[in-house]
Amino acid sequence: MKLAIVGVTGLVGTELLKTLAERQFPLVELLPVASEKSVGQLIEYQGKEYPVLSMDAAIAARPNIAIFSAGGAVSKEHAPRFAAVGTTVIDNSSAWRLDPGKKLVVPEINAQELTAADKIIANPNCSTIQMVLALSELHKAYQIRRIVVSTYQSVTGTGKKAVDQLMQERAGQAAASPAYPHPIDLNVLPHIDVFEANAYTKEEMKMVHETRKIFGDDSLRITATCVRVPALGGHSEAVNVEFAQDFDLADVRAHLARTPGVEVVDDPGQNCYPMPLLSHGRDAVLVGRLRRDESQPNTLNMWVVADNLRKGAATNAVQIAEYLVANGLA
Repeated sequence: MKLAIVGVTGLVGTELLKTLAERQFPLVELLPVASEKSVGQLIEYQGKEYPVLSMDAAIAARPNIAIFSAGGAVSKEHAPRFAAVGTTVIDNSSAWRLDPGKKLVVPEINAQELTAADKIIANPNCSTIQMVLALSELHKAYQIRRIVVSTYQSVTGTGKKAVDQLMQERAGQAAASPAYPHPIDLNVLPHIDVFEANAYTKEEMKMVHETRKIFGDDSLRITATCVRVPALGGHSEAVNVEFAQDFDLADVRAHLARTPGVEVVDDPGQNCYPMPLLSHGRDAVLVGRLRRDESQPNTLNMWVVADNLRKGAATNAVQIAEYLVANGLA
């Protein structure tokens, strides 16, 4: 198994290396890939150093799998080049997610849709992954009609530049190269990605379209407000979900408890509920604050938290790679 990581020097690329090692992914050869300025730089993986390769060198090596975490433009240009030499690409950007010819995969939900013919596979948006995983078994049991979600997303979702801005502001310094149009320390920004013609941001519309695609239901009514908060690692979401059928809260807890990758953290009497600090460095999607919406029937409120660099990006991608290997698809 020959594996390339494109964007290996970024936040997600670094997390990918950790995740591959932790999960003992069965690679024989690692091909780290980054921008031209990083070529030749040494990357350490499990006690061994690997030189960063150029895109052309990695393609010439014909890896079995390439995991991309280098942005949409890079993916659009180079993912087809890898696919053309027989490599299966798992892409973390938004480039292919809504392409009708590409699968959008959360392994616990729809990995079974993958075939050997799928040479470019899309990893969903981090905020979408944690929400759909938390809702997947509930959707089967009660049939979702409508979702209203508000997110509280860490600066790590933007990248190192945003982390630097937060830490510089926290130290009382002006950000040398700000990632955001306003300060983020002691502030929240209702602005993630660009604003679209309908006044929603691209991030908000990603959650709408990706959720429908993963659940295979374009009739789902979904509305989102996505907010950037000064947290280092971990996205939080307030999810209000209306079902076609009524539910019992004890049954809801039981469905969540048996959902792979989900952990119920819900004991308000002991101040026990999901928080980004609890999710940091973990793969589980944490769910709590479970309660009925008393303003209308068949509606549940829940609070969903996950590490956006782990299950929201690196772990989900590695899980897809594991499925491909286990089923002889790559």
